[in-house]
Amino acid sequence: MPKRLLVVESPGKVKKLSQILGNDWIVRASCGHIRELSDQGEDSLGFTIDGSSVRCNYIPRDQRAKETIGKLKAAVKQVDEVVLATDPDREGETIAWHLKEVLGLREPKRVVYTEITASAVQSAIANPRKLDQNLIGAGLCRDCLDKLVGYKGSPLVWALNNGAKSVGRVQSATLHLICNREREIQAFVPQDYWNVWVDYKEEFRAFYNGTVNSSAQSTQQESSAHDDAVSSNTPETPESKRVLTLAEATRLVEEAGRYPHQVIQLEGKVVNRQPPPPFITSSLQQAAGAKLKFAPDKTMLLAQKLYEAGLITYMRTDSVMLSPEFCTSARQWLEQNDPQNVPQKVASHRSSKTAQEAHEAIRPTDVFRPSVELRSQLPEDEFNLYVMIWKRAIASQCKAAVLRKTQVITQSGNLLWKATGQVIEFYGYARYWNNLSKDTVLPTLHQGQVLNLENAAHEKKQTQPPPRYSEPKLVQLMERRGIGRPSTYAPTVSTLKKRGYIELTKGNLHPTALGLEVDDFLLKALPDLLEAEFTAKMEESLDAIALGKKSWQQYLSTWNQDYFTPALAKAKTVVISGTNTNTSATTERKYETSRTRCPQCNQALSKIKSSKVKKKYFLKCTSGCENVVLFWSDNNKAWSAPRTKASASEHREKPQVKLTSYSCPVCKKPLEEYSYIKDEQSKTMLRCSNSQSRQDQKHKDVAYFSTQKGWWSPKYGELNG
Repeated sequence: MPKRLLVVESPGKVKKLSQILGNDWIVRASCGHIRELSDQGEDSLGFTIDGSSVRCNYIPRDQRAKETIGKLKAAVKQVDEVVLATDPDREGETIAWHLKEVLGLREPKRVVYTEITASAVQSAIANPRKLDQNLIGAGLCRDCLDKLVGYKGSPLVWALNNGAKSVGRVQSATLHLICNREREIQAFVPQDYWNVWVDYKEEFRAFYNGTVNSSAQSTQQESSAHDDAVSSNTPETPESKRVLTLAEATRLVEEAGRYPHQVIQLEGKVVNRQPPPPFITSSLQQAAGAKLKFAPDKTMLLAQKLYEAGLITYMRTDSVMLSPEFCTSARQWLEQNDPQNVPQKVASHRSSKTAQEAHEAIRPTDVFRPSVELRSQLPEDEFNLYVMIWKRAIASQCKAAVLRKTQVITQSGNLLWKATGQVIEFYGYARYWNNLSKDTVLPTLHQGQVLNLENAAHEKKQTQPPPRYSEPKLVQLMERRGIGRPSTYAPTVSTLKKRGYIELTKGNLHPTALGLEVDDFLLKALPDLLEAEFTAKMEESLDAIALGKKSWQQYLSTWNQDYFTPALAKAKTVVISGTNTNTSATTERKYETSRTRCPQCNQALSKIKSSKVKKKYFLKCTSGCENVVLFWSDNNKAWSAPRTKASASEHREKPQVKLTSYSCPVCKKPLEEYSYIKDEQSKTMLRCSNSQSRQDQKHKDVAYFSTQKGWWSPKYGELNG
């Protein structure tokens, strides 16, 4: 009979851990969180603040959680010892505490491992510890903060009557980044400029770089990029110093052909490019988005499966640290397979100040595992993600790449021209993770060399607005600004999509009209909550709580009393004043107008965007007429008012039916043609004509729908005479 019970979070780990631990163990899963704050008490918060004391009322999350708790309690009765092995992060520690509370465990053993391998798991079990009350405090504080902001802040946006559902501590700050970028794009005014260059018969191109007498002779252009712009490894198209008029560009081209050209400056240097660090959660999401086109939530789902299969270490981490055992193993692999890439000293990588250094970076658990074997075992997406993680981890242990960079300055008359080039002399780590740009290779030149001009030309260009964020770049920006933590990046982006605040179009995130309206309102009502610095300070406070430097109950009560309660009171005045005057968020909005006129005031009706209607918008009078709302009817090909409940029920009471020559596949009675209204559209279906038979279970799937090929049923297929 097993003597010990190991409780983990994910059921995907149970099989692997059971194999490792053997018959002396029972392994069960909590299936993530089993409890949540109740909806009882003031504002349905599920917790009360009394002075500097916080009392939480947790309940099972749902029916499945109740069943899981029952099964775990039964398992506890079968064993002598319970070991909690939830995930090795703040969230996992909080789940372990919930398990302790709900199962009535006095001093449960807590074990932590970052990879599901025999050595790691057995080592963890041999070195258990007590629950970390500081980590638990940080987890409970996050629960209360998020519910406090969500439950007390969301009613503010409900007053907009535009379909807005919620605000959130991390969610709203992230939405603000996307909306701010959209406003920058909308406000951007493009400017024309000209790119001027010369081509030499020596087979290279140089770009206009100013004049001999100009004070600034650098081609470094003033960048319109913002401090939050994300750098890319894709080389930019080389350009000249910007010329702002066609006349000046034409003059430069003519002058280039008027004077001889010669080399006046040569600069060449060898530089070492150090290997990148191994993946952390945010960089994994960014790389998977860029290379594999995965959304952050898909990346994390696949990484979870790889972790549960024992192939990689834990995938929620902000530390770039690697275990000495892995570094030794990676070095051995390089010595056997790529000895020229073995460094004398491995490059050191720094984690962020807030990183939990007890964790490892994301890496393969066995660097020697053959990829051929895994390719046959894993689905394609999982395999591709694993290979990417493997390559990045190995690259971090390699030699630096060696680049030879060259810069040439030429002169013709008073004009200067510049060419740059780069040669990769030793790929080093880039054999596995190539982030090196392949610049132009310049010919061998010498100081004072006279060059032969082949062509001079210019090209009209236009400045571009700042780009919208892709999902990976938004995650990187969240990390840089301190908004959220590794476990919250993907869920936050996913929530914004579900709320209808943002949408993904051609790989980039766009705020919807609803998202912009919510952000505009919150800028007036709760501006601090949108500032990245404000949200980042809250995260820093949670980190301090996790380290035992702050009391979570004291922090929560102080934050609520000193900031949130007064801020809410002020925000409510914004809502009230907006409701009582014609300057509310609803009437301030600028809608696209329709050609259809209001039947009451004859003003043009406004188009109100909505994802819930087929046409993606409906019409509403925003000039003061109440209850003037029109929806498009495909049946009538016109805009019409929605039917009242009375008319709808009346319609249901008198369904239009007619018998057909087809037979019911169950009872052989004639099928009847039944007409009904759904989503403001007239529809027809076939069903059994016997109203009593339709009530039994056998007739449940007797339903035929009209298609281009005729009547069709999901269960019985096409209807033949």
